[in-house]
Amino acid sequence: MLDVVACGELLIDFTPTSHAEKGKIAFEQNPGGAPANVLTALSRLGKRTSFIGAVGNDAFGQFLKQTLLDLNIGATGLIMTSEAPTTLAFVHINEHADRSFHFYRNPGADMLLRDTDIDAGLVAGARLFHFGSLSLTHEPARAATRKAVEMAKNNQRLVSFDPNYRASLWNDEEEAKQIILSGITQADIVKLSEEEVAFLAPTTEVQEATDWLIQEYGNQLILVTLGAKGCFYRTQDHCGIVRGFKVDAVDTTGAGDAFFGGMLYQILETKKDIATLSQTELEQMIRFANAVGALATTKTGAIPAMPSLEEVERFIEQNIR
Repeated sequence: MLDVVACGELLIDFTPTSHAEKGKIAFEQNPGGAPANVLTALSRLGKRTSFIGAVGNDAFGQFLKQTLLDLNIGATGLIMTSEAPTTLAFVHINEHADRSFHFYRNPGADMLLRDTDIDAGLVAGARLFHFGSLSLTHEPARAATRKAVEMAKNNQRLVSFDPNYRASLWNDEEEAKQIILSGITQADIVKLSEEEVAFLAPTTEVQEATDWLIQEYGNQLILVTLGAKGCFYRTQDHCGIVRGFKVDAVDTTGAGDAFFGGMLYQILETKKDIATLSQTELEQMIRFANAVGALATTKTGAIPAMPSLEEVERFIEQNIR
């Protein structure tokens, strides 16, 4: 049985490199896309994963397919389309190693996944289904993603959701808010950034906002990443902050996905219902996830930066003495 199947975008991140001539910016080609990043984190930690999505039938798409195969991520759900090119994202990194994105997606291949492309057996055959909001911005990918979520729910699978909100990819802010909230209603586990909490909830105060979300949508676990400060978490019974690890960050691209992959790994490993986890157990799991996220910032790119289980365990041992 598969551990995790994810549906969504697989794209090229063009990440700035330091090898450019003076006065010029040079970019290196890296595989990316939030759901694929999460699967990579899980695969590197030893979980069996598979991807559902669409890329262009072009050199970039072939590169991305080979990347999945090299990472032992199943690619039977990957569609190669000639209707649009592979989606591209140019990453800009500031002096604090924080990043912003400029997408070339008008349309991009990831938007063209159709509901008929969804393999019901693939979704039903995984312990957990993961998705984000980029595949909800436009049809037909929106309908395809919703069909996959429905299949997962019908088969009583755990569902995780990361809005990964990118304002420039939505036609209307209010529509984005409502569609993302509809995604949250389907999820057992939700990861948000502080900015996404402020966008979605009636309050910017994280504890109040997560109280509102839990009461409104009944999620089992909400995680709010706080950058270097760590992570705020809330379940039906527990809440708190688990501090992050201090590292010399080079590139934060994919750090949230690395964190989420680390957390989903812990949830799968524990084999317990989230509702039965003690506060101590939850905080140990989040500490592990924080370590995965921190390590991912010490290298450039998202997928290339995901650490192995051995690297994470060594890092935690060195930092919790």
